[in-house]
Amino acid sequence: MSLLAAILLAALTRAELIERFKASPVTQLDGFVQVYADCPADMRREYQLPIASFIADIGRRLYQSRALRPTRFREPVMVVHIGDAVTNNTNVVVRTQTRGDGASFTRVYLPAPGFADMGRLRLETVKAFHRAVLNEELDDAAANRSIRAADPRLKAEDEYAEYFAWKDGRMTDDERGLKLMRSVLLPGQVFPEDVKVFASRLFLYPQYRDLKFAGVCDCCTFHEAIALGEIDPCVRYAAYLKIREVLLFGGGRGEKLSAAAEAYAKFLRELAAGGKSARELEVLLAEADDQLKGVLE
Repeated sequence: MSLLAAILLAALTRAELIERFKASPVTQLDGFVQVYADCPADMRREYQLPIASFIADIGRRLYQSRALRPTRFREPVMVVHIGDAVTNNTNVVVRTQTRGDGASFTRVYLPAPGFADMGRLRLETVKAFHRAVLNEELDDAAANRSIRAADPRLKAEDEYAEYFAWKDGRMTDDERGLKLMRSVLLPGQVFPEDVKVFASRLFLYPQYRDLKFAGVCDCCTFHEAIALGEIDPCVRYAAYLKIREVLLFGGGRGEKLSAAAEAYAKFLRELAAGGKSARELEVLLAEADDQLKGVLE
C-alpha cells in the first residue's frame, strides 16, 4: 500500500471502513465483468452500476456481431475497481493477470470514475473480450476496428467513409462502392451522408449515352425537366425510370427521408404521365424540395 493510500485509509472512520468493505460488487453479463467500488455510498450509487453496464453493453455488441452465445464465466474476465478521487484524473490503470488455472483476466483501476477516459476503458474491454472469448491478443488499432465493426452506428460511419472514398476515386473497388451506394447502412436512421447520396440522384439522364434531351442536354435537373418534358417525350420516360431509383435511395433511412422520396416519386409520376400543367408540377416539386430540406432538422 502506498503512503498516500495509507494516509487516506487512516482518515476514514471505522464506520466508513466497514461500510466500504461490506459493499457488494456489481456483476453483469454472466460474470464477464465485476465492479468493486472503494468509495463513499453516493459515489458508488452514481458510478458502480453505470460502469458495469457500459462494459457489459460492449461485450453484448461483440457477442452479437459474431453471432456468439454469451459465455457464463465462473470468475470475471474484467475486474474493475472504482476509487474515490474527485479530481480531474482520467487514468485507466490496466493490468493483465493470470489465475492459477492459467486463465487470464484484466484488472482495471479507475481512481476518479467521474473523469475516467471512457475511450480507453472501451478499448480495454474489447481486448479483454478477445482475450477471454476468442483467445486473441489485440493492439489498440485492432481493438478499435473490432468495436467499430460491432457497433451499428460506428460501422455505418466507416462504410460511408468507404463509399465517399470510392466516389472520390480514392478506392477502386467498384463492386464494393456500388453495393455501399445502394445499401441501407443503418435501417430506420438517416445520416447527413444519406441525404447527400439521395440528392445526387435527383437528375434525369437520357436512356442511351448518345442521346440528348431536346437534342441539346445530356442531363437535366428535375426543375429543368418540367419545361423539357413538354417538348421531348424522352424526358418523361426518363422520369418514369427514375421513380424506382428515388424510392430505393430514400427508403429505409428514416421517416423523413422516406417521405421526401415519396414526394419526389409523386412529382415524377405526374411528369411522366404528362397530364399536369407546368405550374402544378412546380408546386409538387417545391413540396418535395421542402421535405428534403427538413430531413435533418
